Amino acid sequence: MSPDEIEELERPGSIMKVDPEKLSLELTSETGCGPRTDDSEKGPPGGIVQRITAVLVQWGVETNGIVPIPEEGRTDPRLYQIFFVWFSANANVLTMAVGTVGPAFYGLGIRDSFLVILVVDVVTSAIPAYFAVFGPKLGTRGMVQSRFSWGYYGASIPSILNIVSLQGYLILNTIIGGQTLGSISAHLGASLGIVIIGITTLVVVFSGYRVLHWYETYVWIPNVVALIVMLGVSGKHLVNAPLSSPFPTSASAMMTFGATLAATVVSYAPLTPDYGVYHDHKASTGRIFAYAYLGLLVSSLPVHLLGAAFAATALYVPSWQAGLGNGNNIGGLIAAVLSPAGGFGKFLLVPLSLTAPSQCAPAMYTACTSLMTVSARFARIPRYVLAMISTAILIPVAIVGSTTFYAIFSDILGFIGYWIAPFCAIVLTEHFMYRRNLWTSYHVLEAWDLPSHPNLPRGFAALSTFVITIGFIVLCMEQEWWTGPIARSGTGDVGMLLGFVVGVIVYGCARALERKWENRNGVIW
Repeated sequence: MSPDEIEELERPGSIMKVDPEKLSLELTSETGCGPRTDDSEKGPPGGIVQRITAVLVQWGVETNGIVPIPEEGRTDPRLYQIFFVWFSANANVLTMAVGTVGPAFYGLGIRDSFLVILVVDVVTSAIPAYFAVFGPKLGTRGMVQSRFSWGYYGASIPSILNIVSLQGYLILNTIIGGQTLGSISAHLGASLGIVIIGITTLVVVFSGYRVLHWYETYVWIPNVVALIVMLGVSGKHLVNAPLSSPFPTSASAMMTFGATLAATVVSYAPLTPDYGVYHDHKASTGRIFAYAYLGLLVSSLPVHLLGAAFAATALYVPSWQAGLGNGNNIGGLIAAVLSPAGGFGKFLLVPLSLTAPSQCAPAMYTACTSLMTVSARFARIPRYVLAMISTAILIPVAIVGSTTFYAIFSDILGFIGYWIAPFCAIVLTEHFMYRRNLWTSYHVLEAWDLPSHPNLPRGFAALSTFVITIGFIVLCMEQEWWTGPIARSGTGDVGMLLGFVVGVIVYGCARALERKWENRNGVIW
């Protein structure tokens, strides 16, 4: 294909008539990843997958894989989309469920929960917001960009961890959406609701980047309406609820709840670059950061607060307590809160549950691109095929796990927080300390898929930092199945916080040694 044709094909929203025979000869190189291979390693020209992909291109479905978008393809001026994709992703029922963890799981009252939520959300939203800048500036997916600190092969480790984390998030989202939908009628049930949510997510992800952004731009509207109605009909209960918890509250519980919140917010860091790769690369860093930061904060903060308030008040409202059950039915709690609104409340449960894909869709989309980064073999599989495989795994696991929501929730968030801290520390330290915040220092198009390129590190510094940091985190973590000696001393779970600090220090030193050992020449940092 000519450069003009490629640019037109990759532009969001474009529907270009393409010759299927011509396209089938080129799909592998344009949608896959490196290391760069000769034609013998590519799929057979004119195969069934290539022909299907060519038809999907004609219908406007995105088929680009993880190949970085060149500057001429990063021209979309609609930076407001970056705000809406993260606003919609957070203004939903899973974000509310995160807020309920403080009162329901750690026994915190409204006042203590609110304090933790305010501090954590304001501070931690800055990390994924800055990662969002990498998308327009470099044109790379988040896991591809990690190759510039972890090395070509080393980046497979965070990619695999990201896949596991995002698939876990998909399960949680689908469970809550299914429970909410199932609470409308006893004949519907949570299991059928889970199937509906899973298929809805697949439709959005199957269609690709353009449809996902369009969906996220508008899906927040019914969510916000439902949340406002919930606040209105529950006001009398919330006002009369005590601010303090009837149970003893410890600093350890507050720190551990804060770690849970931080894990949910910072876990967006590997995702945020993926949703700006077509946007204007000339936009200022501050402007991109502001759109992402406000999108994350303006949605997560009030919804977290609502979740905490509802869960804490449920102790004093029998119908809410019955809806929440043993803490594993967030959908039941939402239905109980909306019950005073009568038929309108039941009606709101439908759009509220069906908008669960607002967070599921970005998670599944990035899980697919992360798998493509693991190996060139996976990169040759079209993203829409990977999305179908993800859905096939998601639905049965969510149905089985729907009865033990909080146990799964706690385990998944703990896992995410422990690996995401050193990951962010490594990527940010590389960018600010060794690449001096210079976007031109990456040479993305030349280096991204060449393991031996001088601008890709060997990855020894990142891997050693990761191992050392995880070892330190084990001493600081607090889970049902393990409490480290530092956490046992009364600090609570500080693994994520201290893991980030240790990661910055260790990588800063290890990378200096790695660069000296490699004795690289001719690379502009």
